[in-house]
Amino acid sequence: MEIMKKLLCAFLVLSSSCFAKEQVDLLISKEEIAEKIAEVAAQINHEYQGEELTVIMVMKGAVYVATDLTKKITVPCSLEYVKASSYGKNGTQRGELTLQGVDFLDLTDKNILIIDDVFDSGHTMFSIINILKNKKPKSIKTLVLLIKQIPRTISYVPDYCLFTIGNEFVVGYGLDYKERYRGLEGIYTLSLE
Repeated sequence: MEIMKKLLCAFLVLSSSCFAKEQVDLLISKEEIAEKIAEVAAQINHEYQGEELTVIMVMKGAVYVATDLTKKITVPCSLEYVKASSYGKNGTQRGELTLQGVDFLDLTDKNILIIDDVFDSGHTMFSIINILKNKKPKSIKTLVLLIKQIPRTISYVPDYCLFTIGNEFVVGYGLDYKERYRGLEGIYTLSLE
């Protein structure tokens, strides 16, 4: 298995050389992700027993974690999405936050679980929560794939977190760099040379 990981990393480095000098290194394996998703799903199933749940994934980064998590959720569950973008084609520098799709959501008296990919500054999640509160849901909880260990001006912390990482720029499992690398099964650090 270790040889396969090294070969995949080598392939990614070679194949990305036509774009720039980019280096990817495995940080979290697909097996570790699957194990954490099963743990969190069991907790959610217990907490929402006898209730219905509306999952709202934040596109595009949360598509993999939301898909895999909803496969493990056994309580009645519906899936919605909003599209949030603050990096896009900018690469690693945060740009202006844009939100789409919120206006069409009917969330009155519903239990909401917002799923996002990375919690770094917290501004995206905090903005989405405040907007969705206006839709009068019964409850709102949040889940993130990754929390970065960085100083924040926002005191809010997500209800569920799969992994805590340092201040690395990461790709894979839905996370991208200039719209690339989303399809990698694990999570990788990305270094630009």
